[in-house]
Amino acid sequence: MSIEEGSYVLLFHNRTKKWLVKVTSEKKLHTHLGVIDIPSIIGMDYGSSFQTPLGKVIYLVKPTVHDFIMKSERRTQIVYPKDLGYIVVRAGIANGSQILEIGTGSGAITTFLASIVKPTGHIHSYDINHESISIASRNLGKAGMSEFVTLNEVDAHHGIEEKNFDVAIVDLGDPWTIVVQVYKALKESGSIVAICPTINQVEKTAIALNNGFVDIDCSEVFIRTIEAREGMTRPSMRMVGHTAYLIFGRKTADMRLPS
Repeated sequence: MSIEEGSYVLLFHNRTKKWLVKVTSEKKLHTHLGVIDIPSIIGMDYGSSFQTPLGKVIYLVKPTVHDFIMKSERRTQIVYPKDLGYIVVRAGIANGSQILEIGTGSGAITTFLASIVKPTGHIHSYDINHESISIASRNLGKAGMSEFVTLNEVDAHHGIEEKNFDVAIVDLGDPWTIVVQVYKALKESGSIVAICPTINQVEKTAIALNNGFVDIDCSEVFIRTIEAREGMTRPSMRMVGHTAYLIFGRKTADMRLPS
């Protein structure tokens, strides 16, 4: 497949030196490996390579959803792919799933989930921050996922218009405060996933979920990179450690709603 103007490409030199760029006819990318003339790669094939003026080899790689997430515009910390994969499996998210997201942020989770539920599923995402909604909209557009997401600049605490969601993803500083609204929006036996950076958030959320939800558990996911080199393979000296606690629950029919 050849690279066209307007498409995205990952310029890959090594694991720590790579750039996600949109190909335009007048763009130049200034790097410490030399100036890269973007128009010169139009018509080249994904998977091919070229040398910079400094003689450094750059490979032209077709971006994946992972690349769009890790290179996304952001103003807050994103949820890492190591957590995203487990969320999908644990909550049973699949093609066609209807997803409620509360706390859009930069749209990293939104982008990943849209790639899973498309083309027949949809995500309704809520955030009260205008800048977050704007950033998420741009990131979704870059990844080609906009049509599978409805962004709502609304405080979900005041009520969620849509109903019968399969899964609710909550990424707020106080997820326990939204449990009742999520319960009303989920279909019977639907799943809730709350993303919590700290233990005290997990504890308060678990207490709230004990009313109307079962199969409640909390997990933390770690990933360790292996430096694979002939005769020298070993674990990396650095790893992505704690990013978030993930707490899960499933809706039952017996929530005691506040009077």
